[in-house]
Amino acid sequence: MASDYLWYIIPRDGAYPWEPEGTRAVDFDYLKHLATGVDRLGFSGALLATDIHDVWVLGSALAAHTKKLRPLLAVHPGLISPTLLAKMALTFDDLFDGRLQINVVNGETRTLKQYGLEVEHDERYALAGEYWEIFRRLTSGEVVDFEGHHYSVRGAGSNFGLPVVQKPHVPLWFGGSSEAGMQMAAKHIDRYLSWGEPPARVAEKIARLNELAEGHGRTIGYGMRLHLVVRDTEQEAWDHVDHLLKATSDATYARMAASNAGSDSVGMQRQFEKHQGQVPDRAKDLESYPNIWPGMSLLRPGPGTALVGSTEQVVERIQEFEALGVDTFILSGNPLLEEAYRVSETVLPQLGVRPDAGVRARDHQAIVDVPVTAG
Repeated sequence: MASDYLWYIIPRDGAYPWEPEGTRAVDFDYLKHLATGVDRLGFSGALLATDIHDVWVLGSALAAHTKKLRPLLAVHPGLISPTLLAKMALTFDDLFDGRLQINVVNGETRTLKQYGLEVEHDERYALAGEYWEIFRRLTSGEVVDFEGHHYSVRGAGSNFGLPVVQKPHVPLWFGGSSEAGMQMAAKHIDRYLSWGEPPARVAEKIARLNELAEGHGRTIGYGMRLHLVVRDTEQEAWDHVDHLLKATSDATYARMAASNAGSDSVGMQRQFEKHQGQVPDRAKDLESYPNIWPGMSLLRPGPGTALVGSTEQVVERIQEFEALGVDTFILSGNPLLEEAYRVSETVLPQLGVRPDAGVRARDHQAIVDVPVTAG
């Protein structure tokens, strides 16, 4: 069965949007343009990450302007009631033809304190296990009674009156490299997401998750989140990443190093293993496996691994991950708009994916006619 390829939509864009001079203005017209492009380019959906805009508002707005796009909405468990979230999810699916997917984000202790949620690393996963059990049962159409350590509900869902569009329930995706995270994923998650890592490490995680899931009588799917720097030649790709390192300010490097140094995310800690926050003279010095570069974590928060190389090399790496059992890829590149077209025109056809009929190679240049006013 062919793999799924998703893109990335976030309300900030540009050649290197972590710096003011690399950022372009983004407003709703721009985001609609990006989403409708992604909808036609062969991507099956798009991850809407937590950022400036609330993902539910943005996801609903973009779903209303697209035909097939399946929004993958990033959600922190515990910030709102699981019963309320389930009603929101069922409403979304009812209005938008069962297109919703949830990306479970367990976050960091220091970030969640801003929302009034004070639970440490392993306790977050214990809370999440209860939360997503209630959510899964509600979005499968059950009326739920549940008594746990963190949640107690009685007759939840009895007044919903909403259809269950996706069977057996609204799908849950999740990425977490700690043992607590994998234990939770094995019991509750439909698709496990890995950040980009060398294939041997990815194979270890898949083997461990398969073992844990079998213990619960379950099987789960596997996906990967990757940034792409793909050019006609490998040298052009590495030259571009060298340019990104030079264009990034010392203030950004210092901010990212401080942020990651205090993180209790195992995935983030593993991204920092190769460079420890130190900026190399040449980007390629950080290559952890052919064409795999963890240096994006020096520049921007979140998933910090890129595939860097020619079209053929990037396709080869993706196929290497596919051979391990990864069948879903969330891809991105900067600027998001132009790189969605580049990947659709170069990488996806070699992976057996074609854009909709009628999509012209340079449709994205119409963006010059779109008024953008919000920074």
